[in-house]
Amino acid sequence: MAIGKKFLKKTVRVRPKTGIAAAPLIDDFYKLKFYFHYELEVKEISSVVKPWIKATFSKEEAKSILANPEYHFTMHPHFATCIYWSQRPDSEFPEPYKKWFGVCKAYYADLIEIGNAILIEKAGNTEETTSNVVKLNPYQRTINKINDTVMQDLLDLEDKWIDGDNKATIDLYQQFKLHGLTGSSADHVRKVIDQWIEEYTDAYSGSCEQATEAYKHITKPALKARIKTCEAMLVDLDKIKNAAKATRKARIKKPQAADKQVSKLSYCKEDNEFKIVSVIPAIIVGAMRLYVFNVKTRELTEYISESVNGFEVKGTSLQNFGGGSRKVRLRKPDEFLSIVQSKTPRQIDNEWQKLTTKTSEPNGRINKDCVLLRVSAS
Repeated sequence: MAIGKKFLKKTVRVRPKTGIAAAPLIDDFYKLKFYFHYELEVKEISSVVKPWIKATFSKEEAKSILANPEYHFTMHPHFATCIYWSQRPDSEFPEPYKKWFGVCKAYYADLIEIGNAILIEKAGNTEETTSNVVKLNPYQRTINKINDTVMQDLLDLEDKWIDGDNKATIDLYQQFKLHGLTGSSADHVRKVIDQWIEEYTDAYSGSCEQATEAYKHITKPALKARIKTCEAMLVDLDKIKNAAKATRKARIKKPQAADKQVSKLSYCKEDNEFKIVSVIPAIIVGAMRLYVFNVKTRELTEYISESVNGFEVKGTSLQNFGGGSRKVRLRKPDEFLSIVQSKTPRQIDNEWQKLTTKTSEPNGRINKDCVLLRVSAS
């Protein structure tokens, strides 16, 4: 008996994940950090930080911390990145970020006392219906962030010098990366270091009586060591600014958002005959290797990007794939597809060489019969 059309199950298209929902698709810490800095809205940064605060601190401490102005939970995407990364199974931090927990927790722990004062003020002024919290502009937020992070590092360095550790140094380039500071912060820090160099140089040469008197308890070799460290920090600041310029230039050429690129892409979401399912198409954008299987023609295609920025998608076609890309018709798809899904590219290539059917060049077109089998970053 034929089934009426109105009883047929309609296919519901799944919208590509965006925002924080797309974060689990990113398997590289630095790419995740870039994503948190430039792709997420501030409210999504807050949605990562606040639950972690509630889980990390006691109920009363969390209440005090969360009483602080909202910008404390949205202006540090590097903290949110580390929090999100730590909640993944078997997550491992790159070397500069291994001490993130102490830095992150200390920052929010410092907000407890401020939050207590805010709660007391609110409790004693119940008739007040409007908040007196002053909204900071972007420049003020940046200055606060600098003062709370790298400036504290410099003060710690100065304390070590005062305690007699004249060999103590600091890698400002790594500290800027650790705290998520951009090149625009370098000039503010440079003023402090320039002042140090001027004072130490005047004391070392004896050209300024005040500086000589102020630093008479420090030996000339120690002053020379401090000057050398400060000069190295200025070099780091120059490198930070140059890196920022390079990043800004790259961002100008930033391609269209991944979800928009794949919005018109037609592909096979799942095939029951071969029991394979497509990956989410949005993660193709920026990837370096893609395996596609056509369930109708039984052709397996391996695309390799020729661009350092990875693949792009335009309409129904894949862009930026190179001459190393290839396709082949499979006589025993079930056996080879399992290899593609589980083996490394080198192992797949070894098995590919054993195939007797002819290998040819693909055209980049993806249609409704194509399963997006696997995506790789290398």
